[in-house]
Amino acid sequence: MSYTASDLTIRPLAGPGELGLFQQLSYVLDHELEDDLATGRRTPERMWVALRGDRVLARVAWWSTGSGKPPHSLDVFDVDDSLPAAERHEIGLSLLETATAAVVPAGRARPEYGRFLPGNWREDAAAREVTETRMNILAASGATPLVERLRLEWRPGAPLPEASTRLVFRPATDREELVSLMTLVAEGSLDEHTREELLTMTPRESAELMYEEEFATYTTPREWWRIAELRGGGGPVGFVIPARNNYHPIIAYIGVLPAHRGHGYIDDVLAEGTRVLAGQDVARIRAATDVANVPMANAFARAGYAVFERAINMIWK
Repeated sequence: MSYTASDLTIRPLAGPGELGLFQQLSYVLDHELEDDLATGRRTPERMWVALRGDRVLARVAWWSTGSGKPPHSLDVFDVDDSLPAAERHEIGLSLLETATAAVVPAGRARPEYGRFLPGNWREDAAAREVTETRMNILAASGATPLVERLRLEWRPGAPLPEASTRLVFRPATDREELVSLMTLVAEGSLDEHTREELLTMTPRESAELMYEEEFATYTTPREWWRIAELRGGGGPVGFVIPARNNYHPIIAYIGVLPAHRGHGYIDDVLAEGTRVLAGQDVARIRAATDVANVPMANAFARAGYAVFERAINMIWK
C-alpha cells in the first residue's frame, strides 16, 4: 500500500532490507531496530516512510511486545528538520494519519506515543524545537500530552544502597499475591499512567493488565521479585520487581502499600531491588518515574540513580 501526492510517496518498508532507507533520519532507538525486526517486535508493515524520490522526509514506526502481537506503542516519529516548518508539519501529519489508518485496526484505540528526550530539552533550543515540532504534529492528529517522565540509571561505581535493617524480603508467592498487592498500591498512586487507567477500569483490572502485558513477559527469574515485610510479622509493606526487559536490567515496578506510606520504606524497598540486580554483575540498571512524582524521584536520587534522559508520552482519547 502506498499514497502519492504530487512528488511525495507514503508507504511501508518493502522488507528488512530497507532498514538503511528508514535510518536516513535518526533517533536514539536506531541501534535497536535491526534486532527488533529479527525478533518480530517490529515488522516492515509497521514501519512507514514519506519519500521524495529516494529521500526520506518523515518516518514512523510502532513497537510490539513480540511476534504476532498487536502494536503496543508508537515510539518512532521523525521528520526532516531541515524542511520549512509548514512543510514538516504537512508531511508529518500526512504520514502519521495514512500509516495509522493502515496499521491500527478500525475501532481500536491508537497506541500511546512516547519519545525519549535530552534531560535539558527545554533549555536546549535545538532539542526543544525538534520535540515541539513532533508534539505539534501529533496534537494536530488529536493526541494530548499525558506525562513527562525522568529516565534514570544506576551504574556500578555508584554507592550500593545498604540492605534494610527494618524490613525482611522474600520472593513473591505467586501471581495472585502480586496482583493483589498491585491493586492496593494503585490507591493514591502518583503515577499518571495508573491514574489514567483508573478512569476506565478498576484497580484490580489495571493490576491484571500490567501483569499480563509486562511482568508475564519477563524471562528473568521470578525469585528476583521481592515482597517487603516488617520484621517480626505484620504482613507486607510493599514490593519491587527487578527484571530484565528486552534491552536492559530494570526496576520494573515498585510500590509501598497505602497503610505504610510516610515512613521512608520506599528507600528500603528500592535498595533491595537495586541490590538484587547489582548482584547479577550488570552494566547498568534503568528505571523511570513521572516528573511530578517527587517522592519517587527523590528516592531514586538517594539510591544513587542519575537522570540521563526524559520522556514525553501522548495519548489519543
